[in-house]
Amino acid sequence: MQQRFRWVEGVSLAVVFVLVHAVLWWLATTAPNQPLGDVTITYRRWVEVGRIDHSWVGVDSDWVYPVFALVPMAAAALGGTAAIATGWLALMVLLDAVACAVLWRFRAFGVRVVWWWLVFLLALGPIALGRIDTVATALALVGVAFVVTRPAVASALFTAAAWTKVWPAALVGVLVLLRRGHRGAVVTGALVVTGLIVLVDVLYGGAAHLLSFVTEQSDRALQIEAPLATPFMWAAALGAPGAGVYYNREILTFEVSGAGTHAAAALSTPLMAVLVVGGVLLALLAVRRGARRPEVAPILALLFVAALIAVNKVGSPQYVGWYAVPVVWGLVAGRPSARRFLPVAIGVLPLALLTQVVYPGFYDELLAVHTWTVFVLTVRNVLEVAVLVWAVVVLVRLARHSPGRRGWLSSGRSSGRSSEPASEPSVRRGADRGRMDA
Repeated sequence: MQQRFRWVEGVSLAVVFVLVHAVLWWLATTAPNQPLGDVTITYRRWVEVGRIDHSWVGVDSDWVYPVFALVPMAAAALGGTAAIATGWLALMVLLDAVACAVLWRFRAFGVRVVWWWLVFLLALGPIALGRIDTVATALALVGVAFVVTRPAVASALFTAAAWTKVWPAALVGVLVLLRRGHRGAVVTGALVVTGLIVLVDVLYGGAAHLLSFVTEQSDRALQIEAPLATPFMWAAALGAPGAGVYYNREILTFEVSGAGTHAAAALSTPLMAVLVVGGVLLALLAVRRGARRPEVAPILALLFVAALIAVNKVGSPQYVGWYAVPVVWGLVAGRPSARRFLPVAIGVLPLALLTQVVYPGFYDELLAVHTWTVFVLTVRNVLEVAVLVWAVVVLVRLARHSPGRRGWLSSGRSSGRSSEPASEPSVRRGADRGRMDA
């Protein structure tokens, strides 16, 4: 009977996966405001220039992305650059399918976590497939599944994701800080992937541009969707002198103008640094005072991701997809962790839906600074800040005192027979049955 239920559950997931991605594919190709614009215009141009002029971004010239991001872009154009949209969407669906298959065995409260992720993707909309961030997120989600049993593999996947879009480097940092007894494996996994990517890039003559992504966007101003830009968007909506929205042709994005915008943009990086350093100190203090490393790790990962989103001067809608990684990590890191992360898992769903309303739904109205769209954006941005505040508050509480309880998350079962940490062999056996320890 149990075997039959698992078969029905598997078929159900496959059907829902196909339906969700069919809707996302349809929206990506029919929704207003070009949700696939980066693919069909920018990515396509980069690949065409590389093929025709033999001048590849990231290799022969500076680029805004790490060089490994070229791989999925070129792969999507294998059938020709004219069909890059179809190639890209097919590749993204394939990556999501791999992530779903790998995460299939993990449960929270007896429910497979992949169900939450599919709802999250549907809420986020076509942007969930329409940017390079999809690749990094899928790789990072697969990495989460190996944190306990194969930390070197997890680190390698996080590193590959970071060489696609920088933010997953924060996940490698979490493993280095909190994966006690396996730091060597974590560092080795990261160094092997980095070494291979750097070697290939250098052999193709790209050494001079390898790290260009670090400084390429350092001079940009506040993007209109960024939480830091919210007061200036209201100033523009209310007709304040000098406040408005303009198009930055160099980096192809819409930004805000007005008194104080440059100061706010300058504040972004140091504020982010303070949050990251503070998060690290709180996590280490929490562990020292008795908090379980497996439960602290996803909270620190969420703080890093939330800081990269909430205080970033870039507010691109695809960034919201990043939340999936620390949330899934938190849901599968044990029963206490799942309980703790449940409000966040629920809260990021309306956050994602509001993001879809803003882009691609009514982006034209936002560019025209209609009051109602600025209000929707404000609510979305408040939720982003709330996620960051939640992560900080939880780490502060853990740092103040030991939680004093231990638990496991499994396939609908929990173990409460002992308050002592499980031995390494039992951790591995538990992970094989769908448990996650770190």
